[in-house]
Amino acid sequence: MMRNIYFILFGSISLMLASLSNAAELNEAPQVKISNGLVTAKVLIPDPENGYYRGTRFDWSGAISSLRYKGHEYFGSWTDTAEKYNEIVGPAESFTANDQVLGYKAAKVGETFMRIGVGLCEKPDEDKYKWSRIYKIVDHGQWTVKQAQNWVEFTHTLSDGKGYAYRYTKRLTLTKGKAELVLSHSLTNTGEQEIKTEVFNHNFFVIDGRPSGPEFEIKFPFSLTATRADLKGRISIEGNTIQYPQVLKNGMNGMIGTGLKGFGAGIDDNAFQIVNKMTGAGVSAKIDQPLRKLFFWTMENTICPEPYIYMQIKPGGTHTWNTEYTFFEEKTAHNDHHTTEL
Repeated sequence: MMRNIYFILFGSISLMLASLSNAAELNEAPQVKISNGLVTAKVLIPDPENGYYRGTRFDWSGAISSLRYKGHEYFGSWTDTAEKYNEIVGPAESFTANDQVLGYKAAKVGETFMRIGVGLCEKPDEDKYKWSRIYKIVDHGQWTVKQAQNWVEFTHTLSDGKGYAYRYTKRLTLTKGKAELVLSHSLTNTGEQEIKTEVFNHNFFVIDGRPSGPEFEIKFPFSLTATRADLKGRISIEGNTIQYPQVLKNGMNGMIGTGLKGFGAGIDDNAFQIVNKMTGAGVSAKIDQPLRKLFFWTMENTICPEPYIYMQIKPGGTHTWNTEYTFFEEKTAHNDHHTTEL
């Protein structure tokens, strides 16, 4: 019995120390601060040498180490992974289509394929692309960063010398006079090959440091049907709402995910809202593109609605899309005396 208690305490202490270490590294990573007087955000800077995220799954631009509104926190570290450079925070976007990426099939072992927002990666000896694998980056492309008081803009240019090339721009703007963050995207095909890709946003909300559980409610503008039959009692779906019967535990071992159906072809269905009924912190999101597909993933300290959109860009063409987040506070018995402002 005492030995079991020892291991439980040791594991809890180790997890706490790992979390503190992650938070320290996140605070020390290259980043810029933007504010509109209502919302303040710290946005990580792409950096091949010192960047917080240097993996190959997600676009390097636009990840937020902290976003605060009325004293509420919406993003931050959510994992204690040992591979620090492969950890990312939300909102985290990734370009892929049916688990394939630009130039991957045609590339031979040792040659390169393209990850939008990342660089040219070397293809190893494997049978298919693996999103969870950390590939060797042989060309990071060119990043430029511009900033004003309430916005920061990233531009990435890259060419594989074999027909694929692009100019990708993402601007994060805190709208003046509103508790709103807008992610404005522009992807221009500067190569000779047509670009066909999906892009999804993993989001990785970490709201007020509260555990994923009955405090939270996630709503969509349509009735939901889960593609997974067994949700293991970790989440429940009724109508247009996802809830938690109990607090999730056990880190990655307690995670749960499912595809979601029920949305239509219009852009109004590409939206969601998350509210913490204890602290009152809420966020709603909408994207000005129709949904290609929708996934929901969660573990003990992060909530992730994952909307996918599709784009097909001919040489010389440009695809643009916007994501709008609106932050709010619902009045609860627990925040009646809450007066903290940024």
